[in-house]
Amino acid sequence: MPPDDDARLGALYDAHAAPIWRYVVRLTGDRAAADDVVQETMLRAWRSPRIMEQGPSSTRSWMLTVARHIVIDEARSARRRHEIVVEETPEVARDDGSDALFSAMIVEDALAALTHEHREVIVRAYFGARSVAEVAEELGIPEGTVKSRLHYGLRALRLALQEKGVTR
Repeated sequence: MPPDDDARLGALYDAHAAPIWRYVVRLTGDRAAADDVVQETMLRAWRSPRIMEQGPSSTRSWMLTVARHIVIDEARSARRRHEIVVEETPEVARDDGSDALFSAMIVEDALAALTHEHREVIVRAYFGARSVAEVAEELGIPEGTVKSRLHYGLRALRLALQEKGVTR
């Protein structure tokens, strides 16, 4: 590996390894497996030069997605699967909440990319479940301004999410 690649990979590891490791430990509860997942994620990032050229938040989102997929692939692999025979199958599947956690992290990062004014009206209207009139009254601005900020803020939020790889 050329010296420049060594430095870039080292910087990538320094910037992203710890958060990815913590994320994988939260998903799996297995610290040793988290080390392997971080190593595999870094290897995949190194093999994808376009990832190393992106901004830090885009790179982090990509790496978290890759790590999550590695965890899922490992859980589904035949060598990890230990089938236990039971008389009756469970009735209800349990959700571990990892999808919701990952989605919340991505939305939080995307909201941080917005201007204060746009973020303020979006958070109050959508997450605070307030009407346009209520938001206008709370902020002391006209309703038309709230509507405009919502429109342009949601447009900017959509673009920020697309940059992070969210397609739906």
